[in-house]
Amino acid sequence: MSGFAWGAFAVNLGWAAAASLAVMLVTFAIAVRRGLHRIVDAAWGIAFTAVAVASCVASAGEGDPGRRYLVTALTALWGLRLAGHIARRGRGHGEDPRYNHLLGKAPGSRNLYALRMVYLLQGALVWLVSLPVQAAQYMPGPMTAFAAAGTALVALGVCFEAVGDSQLARFKADPSHKGRIMDQGLWRYTRHPNYFGDFCVWWGLYLIACDSAGAAAATVVSPLGMSYLLIWGSGKRLLERHMAQRPGYAQYAARTSGFFPRRPR
Repeated sequence: MSGFAWGAFAVNLGWAAAASLAVMLVTFAIAVRRGLHRIVDAAWGIAFTAVAVASCVASAGEGDPGRRYLVTALTALWGLRLAGHIARRGRGHGEDPRYNHLLGKAPGSRNLYALRMVYLLQGALVWLVSLPVQAAQYMPGPMTAFAAAGTALVALGVCFEAVGDSQLARFKADPSHKGRIMDQGLWRYTRHPNYFGDFCVWWGLYLIACDSAGAAAATVVSPLGMSYLLIWGSGKRLLERHMAQRPGYAQYAARTSGFFPRRPR
């Protein structure tokens, strides 16, 4: 595909950064008022939605309307579902131990340290990871098989996340399961259905941007970066470090795939 609006896309990078920063600053203000920084986790999905909406508005008259609306709707579907799930899961709980540990090392003000090390960092990651969502809005031609494949992969990822989260919530709600490791449903096939779902979503959104070879080359860093975070960064690796000491987890890990779904050993 030719005719990608590189100049307009470059301007959009600024609008996307502003949208992500705005969400994080508002969230920071709320967190300081409540004394609870764990709410930033829910802002993650909201920030992606804000970037998609801002890019959709800014790209009016530049990109194909069908692709613009599609990529915005898919991003919002994923982001708002995730934000709602995290908000419900954290309701009534205190500060997340991860943030207590991180902010316990603050050299000065805990809140200013949180602003630098959590909110601004996450805002920058939102901007980086969302590059395919931004780029897809500026493609003028009709959608191709890449867009169809990407949409299917996003749908698979959202379903995988939603089903896995629902199964885990029902498992935890049963008092007879207290102290047990969840190994039912999708959790029989991968130890991290939600992270695998995220992986599918962001590679799917990237495929939609592949309708332009130049945009695909310029934005491939985004799904690669998200994959790194999910598998080797702050996702799977940190969670498994936390879970490693729980009774029965070693046996569960030995028979269950660490990321990509497969039949149990």
